[in-house]
Amino acid sequence: MTPDEPIPLVQQDPWLEPFSGALRWRGERYQAARAAFEENGGLRGAISEGHHYFGMNRGERDGQPGIWYREWAPGAQALFLTGDFNQWSREADALARDPWGVWSRFLPDAQYADTLTHGSLLKVRVRGADGSERDRIPAYARRVVQDAQSKDFTAQFWMPPTPFSFTKDPPGLPEREGLRIYEAHVGMAQEEGRTGSFDEFTETVLPRVARLGYNALQLMAIQEHPYYGSFGYHVSSFFAVSSRFGTPEALKRLIDTAHGLGIVVLLDLVHSHAVKNLNEGLNRFDGTDYQYFHAGGRGLHSAWDSLLFDYAKYEVQRFLLSNVRYWLEEFRFDGFRFDGVTSMLYRDHGLSRDFVRYADYFGSNMDEDAVTYLQLATDLAHAINPKAVIIAEDMSGMPGTARPVADGGLGFDYRLAMGVPDFWIKLVKETPDEQWSLGKIYQTLLDRRWNEKHVGYAESHDQALVGDQTLAFRMMGAEMYSGMAHDHQSLVVDRGIALHKILRLLTFSLAGEAYLSFLGNEFGHPEWVDFPREGNHFSYHFARRQWSLADNPHLRYGGLNAFDAAMQKLDQRFHILPAKLIEQLVLHEDTRQLVYRRGPLVFVVNLHPTQSYSGLRIPVPDAEDYRLVLNSDDRAFAGAGRGDESGSGIYPLQNIPMYGRDQSLQIYLPSRSAQVLAPISSE
Repeated sequence: MTPDEPIPLVQQDPWLEPFSGALRWRGERYQAARAAFEENGGLRGAISEGHHYFGMNRGERDGQPGIWYREWAPGAQALFLTGDFNQWSREADALARDPWGVWSRFLPDAQYADTLTHGSLLKVRVRGADGSERDRIPAYARRVVQDAQSKDFTAQFWMPPTPFSFTKDPPGLPEREGLRIYEAHVGMAQEEGRTGSFDEFTETVLPRVARLGYNALQLMAIQEHPYYGSFGYHVSSFFAVSSRFGTPEALKRLIDTAHGLGIVVLLDLVHSHAVKNLNEGLNRFDGTDYQYFHAGGRGLHSAWDSLLFDYAKYEVQRFLLSNVRYWLEEFRFDGFRFDGVTSMLYRDHGLSRDFVRYADYFGSNMDEDAVTYLQLATDLAHAINPKAVIIAEDMSGMPGTARPVADGGLGFDYRLAMGVPDFWIKLVKETPDEQWSLGKIYQTLLDRRWNEKHVGYAESHDQALVGDQTLAFRMMGAEMYSGMAHDHQSLVVDRGIALHKILRLLTFSLAGEAYLSFLGNEFGHPEWVDFPREGNHFSYHFARRQWSLADNPHLRYGGLNAFDAAMQKLDQRFHILPAKLIEQLVLHEDTRQLVYRRGPLVFVVNLHPTQSYSGLRIPVPDAEDYRLVLNSDDRAFAGAGRGDESGSGIYPLQNIPMYGRDQSLQIYLPSRSAQVLAPISSE
């Protein structure tokens, strides 16, 4: 933008006017970065095609076909390609260095075709700037496997003779519907105590996601990571699909199948940090601590015990931008959830900060190189796929995170509403539901930047990790193991089930323009998540999902599951998530009633623990009869069956004014229940 051109982000939010200079400077930095790429094809040129140049790629030299291997290692003294193709010789296949620190070797088919074949194991021997000699995994490796006995990780030459052929076109999001995300970890998605596979997930979990009505699947832990218990967030090989779940082709089948079911697939992308491991990762690859990462203390994330990228370097930008493009084009992912955006944005990584003033988002604490990188990454993703969905995991609330780069923003489509699950946990832990403030709940769920889209959620994987508990377990505790049978009487379970449904419905309908749930939360999974580790004797007991609980007709988990599906259907039928119109109609703290509209629907909530209301009069916005389209107390949802179950479910309009409305209805509203009403004309 020019010096005289107004900044749209400031026009939308005048409170940002004092920071116009910082925003303008940020835009100038971005434009300068883009301009630097122009002579090499722009953002879609060499800067995002590193995976077609580095690593192992087919090509030719002097008319001879073969394989080029290239590696950026500017500080290294020497590199040698080694593997089973040359009997693991550390000296036979030396690489040559160019003036920019790129090492290369050409392996002609005439000499290597019989030995360097699909599936061959290999590493690169690096003589580093510090005099060290280590066998390393190539930075752009597309497959890495672990030896069952030695536990050593090794790169695999992965070039199938017959490339995978996709059969389904990416569906995109249905027009007018919101984004409904099912977050999942493939390895822990099976019921048996072991690591699940891509193929098993495709066969057993994808159909569940489709039946529930989610239109997006968000996959965690896809990039290769040496420690299973890291949940996939300590990445070692950024271009490699985690081999513990299967082959790259198996992941492509999963994505292709999801597309056939009308589900878009998002990758949980980790560009905020990298694992420290020397043997598996990029740490000191060329013998320096400043190749890919910041040198010294700035390069270490003290809370995560991981390394931090230097986003100012051209080759780091090429590595990461190429990674964005690789997952979109090679695997047909439909977008990303960018992990750790808060950590990237601030030099102190946002640790122990409250972010209560706009000044907290600007100044010397900002990592402007990271800001520029995120703008480049989001713009690249949208250039590759204009329908791509890009989500920021940002807890700081940086203004403009989910606004276009051209507006002065970071270019994300959504940000996670990370304060919502924290609010629910604090409320459930510290306050009896009889004392929950309806006004505080309503206000908190709506507390977001009005011109940026948010993903609302009651809980995700973060809230289910060991040391924490799922919301269902917090409310029902050990009785989830003994009191969930339909014929078992338990006030604790009755309360927990009722509140679990209301809590999710409030979040779904108020907390954002999209919704997310973590696998198992849809039926109140009773157990937390804990991956095999020394501290639990390497047990898989908590690294699995007990689908049998949801499928057992004798247990009430199935009712919670059915309620989740009915909730998703509200958006399918009435398009409430994209609806901007949210309006409070009634709020009575004393009688525990909250009534509000979103889009065409009216949501009626009774949080009173014992008092049901017969003939309850509520105002409605539209002058017509209303139909009951969801009753949380239905028996199908593990409720008591109270409310209108006559079959008609029609509430006739009454021309009786109420609270500024010209019309109202009378309904029966049971205690600890919620109902959703739709105007007859909206059917």
